[in-house]
Amino acid sequence: MNSTAVVRIDRLLYTPEEAAEVLSFGRSTVYELMAAGELKFVKRGRSRRIKRCHLEEFVNALEAQSC
Repeated sequence: MNSTAVVRIDRLLYTPEEAAEVLSFGRSTVYELMAAGELKFVKRGRSRRIKRCHLEEFVNALEAQSC
């Protein structure tokens, strides 16, 4: 019997496209949020990445607005 272990690695950084998928938003919406300063990101060269903690902060802020 062959057993294959699956190791799940929690991501620390997301591309805007990956963040859009996680948030269930469109890609352009994520770029708009980044440009407006509503969603923090880090920039390295031409690449933009969004930290997992910034995604969580953004979602938590949405929850606070809706309550």
